[in-house]
Amino acid sequence: MFGLENQKKKKVEAFVFDLEKDWKNPAKHREMKEKIEARIQRIKTILKTGENKEEFDQLGILLHGYTSLLKVMARCLATK
Repeated sequence: MFGLENQKKKKVEAFVFDLEKDWKNPAKHREMKEKIEARIQRIKTILKTGENKEEFDQLGILLHGYTSLLKVMARCLATK
């Protein structure tokens, strides 16, 4: 009815992000993981100096984001 009959018969593909496609390639996954880990280490060294309070808070948030990204990468690969 109303042109919706054919939609039930079509098979819907699961949505996959571009990052997930990149993570399937082992070389790109390893490269991205190394890059993220290097940035985490650089942020940690900056945080240890603790010069500017505002910068300290922003880098702390950025550090949490990078560590979360590593967790997501690990979980995404574990499910596949």
